[in-house]
Amino acid sequence: MDATDLLLHPVRLRIVHALSGGRTHSASELCDHLADVPRTSIYRHLGLLVEGEMLEVAGERKVRGAIERSYRLRADRPTIAPEAGASMTPDEHRRGFATAMAVLIAEFNAYLDQTDADPYADSVSYRQATLWLTPDELATMLSSLRDVVTPFAANTPGEDRRPYRISPILFPGESP
Repeated sequence: MDATDLLLHPVRLRIVHALSGGRTHSASELCDHLADVPRTSIYRHLGLLVEGEMLEVAGERKVRGAIERSYRLRADRPTIAPEAGASMTPDEHRRGFATAMAVLIAEFNAYLDQTDADPYADSVSYRQATLWLTPDELATMLSSLRDVVTPFAANTPGEDRRPYRISPILFPGESP
Protein backbone atom coordinates (compact mmCIF):
# COMPACT_ATOMS: atom_id res chain seq x y z
CA MET A 1 0.00 0.00 0.00
CA ASP A 2 1.47 3.37 -0.94
CA ALA A 3 1.70 6.41 1.34
CA THR A 4 -1.38 8.03 -0.21
CA ASP A 5 -3.59 5.02 0.49
CA LEU A 6 -2.15 4.64 3.98
CA LEU A 7 -2.73 8.25 4.95
CA LEU A 8 -6.14 8.67 3.34
CA HIS A 9 -7.87 6.78 6.14
CA PRO A 10 -9.20 8.58 9.24
CA VAL A 11 -8.00 6.06 11.84
CA ARG A 12 -4.53 5.72 10.34
CA LEU A 13 -4.17 9.47 10.06
CA ARG A 14 -5.21 9.88 13.71
CA ILE A 15 -2.59 7.30 14.73
CA VAL A 16 0.04 9.25 12.77
CA HIS A 17 -1.05 12.46 14.53
CA ALA A 18 -0.86 10.72 17.93
CA LEU A 19 2.74 9.72 17.21
CA SER A 20 3.86 13.10 15.87
CA GLY A 21 6.58 15.10 17.55
CA GLY A 22 8.75 12.05 18.17
CA ARG A 23 6.26 10.47 20.57
CA THR A 24 6.07 6.72 21.08
CA HIS A 25 2.97 4.85 22.18
CA SER A 26 1.99 1.26 22.69
CA ALA A 27 -1.13 -0.10 21.04
CA SER A 28 -2.84 0.01 24.42
CA GLU A 29 -1.95 3.70 24.87
CA LEU A 30 -3.23 4.45 21.38
CA CYS A 31 -6.47 2.65 22.23
CA ASP A 32 -6.82 4.90 25.30
CA HIS A 33 -5.97 8.00 23.24
CA LEU A 34 -8.45 7.08 20.47
CA ALA A 35 -11.15 5.82 22.80
CA ASP A 36 -13.87 6.22 20.15
CA VAL A 37 -12.14 3.70 17.85
CA PRO A 38 -12.59 -0.05 18.50
CA ARG A 39 -9.42 -1.74 19.80
CA THR A 40 -9.45 -4.25 16.95
CA SER A 41 -9.39 -1.37 14.44
CA ILE A 42 -6.40 0.23 16.18
CA TYR A 43 -4.45 -3.04 16.03
CA ARG A 44 -5.39 -3.63 12.38
CA HIS A 45 -4.39 -0.12 11.32
CA LEU A 46 -1.16 -0.27 13.33
CA GLY A 47 -0.28 -3.43 11.44
CA LEU A 48 -0.96 -1.72 8.11
CA LEU A 49 1.14 1.32 9.07
CA VAL A 50 4.06 -0.89 10.13
CA GLU A 51 3.72 -3.04 7.00
CA GLY A 52 3.57 0.14 4.89
CA GLU A 53 6.75 1.40 6.59
CA MET A 54 5.14 4.51 8.08
CA LEU A 55 5.75 3.25 11.64
CA GLU A 56 8.45 1.20 13.29
CA VAL A 57 8.67 -0.67 16.56
CA ALA A 58 10.42 1.65 19.03
CA GLY A 59 10.71 -0.92 21.80
CA GLU A 60 9.32 -4.01 23.43
CA ARG A 61 8.65 -4.92 27.06
CA LYS A 62 6.99 -7.77 28.90
CA VAL A 63 3.60 -6.97 30.38
CA ARG A 64 1.78 -9.74 32.23
CA GLY A 65 3.59 -12.41 30.23
CA ALA A 66 2.96 -10.82 26.83
CA ILE A 67 5.23 -8.65 24.73
CA GLU A 68 4.01 -5.06 24.42
CA ARG A 69 5.45 -3.05 21.56
CA SER A 70 5.69 0.70 21.39
CA TYR A 71 5.58 2.43 18.02
CA ARG A 72 6.94 5.63 16.50
CA LEU A 73 6.84 7.34 13.14
CA ARG A 74 9.80 6.43 10.99
CA ALA A 75 12.20 9.33 10.68
CA ASP A 76 12.39 8.71 6.93
CA ARG A 77 8.69 7.96 6.64
CA PRO A 78 7.18 8.37 3.25
CA THR A 79 4.75 11.19 2.66
CA ILE A 80 2.36 11.89 -0.15
CA ALA A 81 4.69 13.05 -2.89
CA PRO A 82 3.76 16.24 -4.76
CA GLU A 83 3.51 14.29 -8.03
CA ALA A 84 1.06 11.86 -6.38
CA GLY A 85 -1.11 14.77 -5.26
CA ALA A 86 -0.91 16.34 -8.70
CA SER A 87 -2.09 13.11 -10.36
CA MET A 88 -5.05 12.52 -8.03
CA THR A 89 -8.47 12.45 -9.64
CA PRO A 90 -11.28 14.72 -8.41
CA ASP A 91 -12.80 11.72 -6.59
CA GLU A 92 -9.47 10.97 -4.90
CA HIS A 93 -9.29 14.62 -3.80
CA ARG A 94 -12.85 14.31 -2.43
CA ARG A 95 -11.77 11.22 -0.49
CA GLY A 96 -8.66 12.98 0.84
CA PHE A 97 -10.64 16.03 1.90
CA ALA A 98 -13.33 13.90 3.54
CA THR A 99 -10.63 11.97 5.43
CA ALA A 100 -8.99 15.18 6.60
CA MET A 101 -12.35 16.58 7.76
CA ALA A 102 -13.31 13.33 9.54
CA VAL A 103 -9.99 13.37 11.42
CA LEU A 104 -10.35 17.06 12.25
CA ILE A 105 -13.88 16.55 13.60
CA ALA A 106 -12.86 13.49 15.65
CA GLU A 107 -9.84 15.25 17.15
CA PHE A 108 -11.83 18.43 17.86
CA ASN A 109 -14.51 16.37 19.62
CA ALA A 110 -11.81 14.57 21.64
CA TYR A 111 -10.43 17.99 22.66
CA LEU A 112 -13.89 19.26 23.68
CA ASP A 113 -14.50 16.05 25.68
CA GLN A 114 -11.51 16.79 27.93
CA THR A 115 -12.63 18.01 31.35
CA ASP A 116 -10.26 21.00 31.16
CA ALA A 117 -11.14 22.04 27.59
CA ASP A 118 -11.37 25.82 27.35
CA PRO A 119 -11.70 26.84 23.69
CA TYR A 120 -11.41 30.56 24.40
CA ALA A 121 -8.34 30.29 26.63
CA ASP A 122 -6.76 27.77 24.24
CA SER A 123 -7.15 30.18 21.28
CA VAL A 124 -9.34 27.74 19.35
CA SER A 125 -10.19 29.15 15.96
CA TYR A 126 -12.29 27.97 13.05
CA ARG A 127 -12.82 31.10 11.05
CA GLN A 128 -13.37 31.28 7.32
CA ALA A 129 -12.67 34.18 5.01
CA THR A 130 -12.69 34.88 1.32
CA LEU A 131 -9.56 36.44 -0.12
CA TRP A 132 -9.41 37.90 -3.61
CA LEU A 133 -5.93 37.12 -4.93
CA THR A 134 -3.99 37.16 -8.15
CA PRO A 135 -1.77 34.13 -8.82
CA ASP A 136 1.26 36.15 -7.67
CA GLU A 137 -0.50 37.27 -4.47
CA LEU A 138 -1.51 33.66 -3.76
CA ALA A 139 2.10 32.48 -4.20
CA THR A 140 3.34 35.26 -1.89
CA MET A 141 0.75 34.46 0.76
CA LEU A 142 1.55 30.72 0.69
CA SER A 143 5.27 31.41 0.91
CA SER A 144 4.68 33.75 3.85
CA LEU A 145 2.57 31.14 5.65
CA ARG A 146 5.32 28.54 5.15
CA ASP A 147 7.86 31.01 6.53
CA VAL A 148 5.73 31.49 9.66
CA VAL A 149 4.87 27.82 10.30
CA THR A 150 8.08 26.00 9.28
CA PRO A 151 10.22 27.02 12.29
CA PHE A 152 7.55 25.69 14.67
CA ALA A 153 6.97 22.44 12.76
CA ALA A 154 10.30 21.08 14.03
CA ASN A 155 9.30 21.51 17.70
CA THR A 156 9.12 18.34 19.77
CA PRO A 157 7.08 17.74 22.92
CA GLY A 158 8.36 19.68 25.91
CA GLU A 159 7.42 20.54 29.46
CA ASP A 160 5.37 23.61 28.54
CA ARG A 161 4.38 22.52 25.02
CA ARG A 162 1.02 21.17 24.02
CA PRO A 163 0.16 19.95 20.51
CA TYR A 164 -1.98 22.24 18.37
CA ARG A 165 -3.57 21.20 15.08
CA ILE A 166 -3.33 23.64 12.23
CA SER A 167 -5.39 22.73 9.20
CA PRO A 168 -5.16 25.28 6.43
CA ILE A 169 -7.78 24.65 3.79
CA LEU A 170 -7.45 26.59 0.59
CA PHE A 171 -9.40 26.27 -2.64
CA PRO A 172 -10.60 28.69 -5.28
CA GLY A 173 -14.22 29.74 -5.40
CA GLU A 174 -16.22 30.30 -8.52
CA SER A 175 -14.73 32.73 -10.98
CA PRO A 176 -16.69 35.98 -11.03
